[in-house]
Amino acid sequence: MSLIKVENLCKSFGSLHVLENVNLDVNEGERIAIIGGSGCGKSVFLRSLELLERPDSGKIFIDGEEITASNADVNKIRRKMGMVYQKFYLFSHMNVLENLCVAPVKLLGMSKSDAEAQAMDWLSKVGLTSKVHSMPANLSGGQQQRIAICRCLMMKPKVLLFDEPTSALDPTMVGEVLAMIRMLAKQDMTMLIVTHEMNFAREVASRVLFLADRGIYEQGTPTEIFDAPKREKTIAFIRKLKFFVYEITRRDFDLLNMQGGIHNFGEKYGLSSKLTNRLELCCEELIYEVLAGCYENNHEPVKIGLEISYSEADSLTEINLTSSGKKFNPFELEEDNEDDDEAHLGVIVLKRIAKGKIEYEYSDNINRIRITL
Repeated sequence: MSLIKVENLCKSFGSLHVLENVNLDVNEGERIAIIGGSGCGKSVFLRSLELLERPDSGKIFIDGEEITASNADVNKIRRKMGMVYQKFYLFSHMNVLENLCVAPVKLLGMSKSDAEAQAMDWLSKVGLTSKVHSMPANLSGGQQQRIAICRCLMMKPKVLLFDEPTSALDPTMVGEVLAMIRMLAKQDMTMLIVTHEMNFAREVASRVLFLADRGIYEQGTPTEIFDAPKREKTIAFIRKLKFFVYEITRRDFDLLNMQGGIHNFGEKYGLSSKLTNRLELCCEELIYEVLAGCYENNHEPVKIGLEISYSEADSLTEINLTSSGKKFNPFELEEDNEDDDEAHLGVIVLKRIAKGKIEYEYSDNINRIRITL
């Protein structure tokens, strides 16, 4: 019997169809990496397993119990899964030991002494016993994420779900979290991991799912997916192994934080300073043009996804941006009018520094822009 079984899962957000008729069987001990481009439904699929996103249709079985059934004890079934998010969500008013012990004591009926002994055992395994009485605010991001994983393990789940567990971390802290996941893999913990760390996925996963076209586009062993993909979109994706992803949900987003992320991305993968500066400038101008053109109402919800991809094989660098809001192509500006005082300065800057292919499409109420540098 499969530990997780998904049958014909469908999920939409208004007119945007994210997942359609997705089917998957996960056996005990499998380590499944879920990869794909920004907006392909990776996180939505993972969150659907716990009904954090409720599917429009389809069935999900966890250890033989249907969590999507109308009479299901959802909270009981959820306890069989541990979810690790991008952010850590530790209780800020509790120290590390209290964070680890509160759920097993209240929900599993574990004695306080047994819970504390188990917590110390996990802290010892991940090298954090010295932080047992520390408050979350006094821990690094990597330490907080390791504590968040320990908190999940305290509930003795049958499967762990990781939603890009390293995406919120400084690059120097990514390794310590990935090392902990490797440790769990060696213990045959069943895991589903949404990740942009392709080398990590190759190393740890027993199976890789590539999501595209509203479902599982291709799947196989790491060797099959990374070394010999068969389908067109998988091949195109694998050529672009290095990614920077950023999400904007406010007009007053943190520009310096985004620019710092792009700078770290450039340093991590050896991009020239000239190319890194062009990426920073292109992204800044493009985002502000889209904010002005797609969202006329200051109170309108903002949802912009930015993805930078870099292929070491041919040094191809791309900026991909998706945006909700009204249809708006910032590059429709007529060439003859570029010197007009009313022309958008940002568009002029973009066209002159991009120096490559620029594509635009509008489908499913989403603007999609691709710039090749």
